[in-house]
Amino acid sequence: MHLPQTPSFDLYDKRVLVTGASSGIGLACAAALAEAGAHVVCAARRVEVLEEAVTALRAQGWSAEARELDQSDLASIEAVFDAPFDVVLNSAGLARHSAATQTTAQDYDAVMGVNLRGAYFLSAAAARALLEAGKTGSIVHISSQMGHVGGVVRALYCASKHGLEGMIKAMAIEWGKAGIRINSICPTFVRTALTQPTFDDPDKLAWVMDKIKLPRVAEVEDLMGAALFLASDASAMVTGTALKVDGGWTAE
Repeated sequence: MHLPQTPSFDLYDKRVLVTGASSGIGLACAAALAEAGAHVVCAARRVEVLEEAVTALRAQGWSAEARELDQSDLASIEAVFDAPFDVVLNSAGLARHSAATQTTAQDYDAVMGVNLRGAYFLSAAAARALLEAGKTGSIVHISSQMGHVGGVVRALYCASKHGLEGMIKAMAIEWGKAGIRINSICPTFVRTALTQPTFDDPDKLAWVMDKIKLPRVAEVEDLMGAALFLASDASAMVTGTALKVDGGWTAE
């Protein structure tokens, strides 16, 4: 009897770009992909912090380098694609929460400029480089559970993530025949330095814990397996979909 073999999670000989890689979710994903054997190009705006992250990755014996990238700047995006990447994982993001009636045009442009406009043209640049090289590849966006539901004082953020989810579906259709996959990971509230103030507020924490069906918030480690799955051949038949790592938030 012939038994099927589990598809490989290895990323050896793969060239990977991770944006927003200087800290938090982006750094965790960079570590997961580097540990799996990829050469990871870590990109972010904060160059000094980014260099520290790359030093830490290399200290583990993994292959990594730093590249400055401002995802709100289209020229900066194009400059990164001097060669195609087998995997592009976009973790760059921005949140400015307020009541919808108090959202400023400046906040709208800033959030949309990174979360949707930047993600759109990053995806397009990644796919264009692969198409020109005749290669297949995987594009992964760190989206949010808020790309599937609404949230208090989060109209702007939800708009950016709902738009991202629709964009991913359309791009999956466009690039599927070329073997270019594009998906998202949709986490719930993840404990990082940026989100800690939310957890320090008793009312906000109570709201979060009421929505999450599991008895805790997420840690960055909870996203590492999802990132490796969507980056690797283990997900070779997965495109145009959202992998929710939300503790059951959207199960209702």
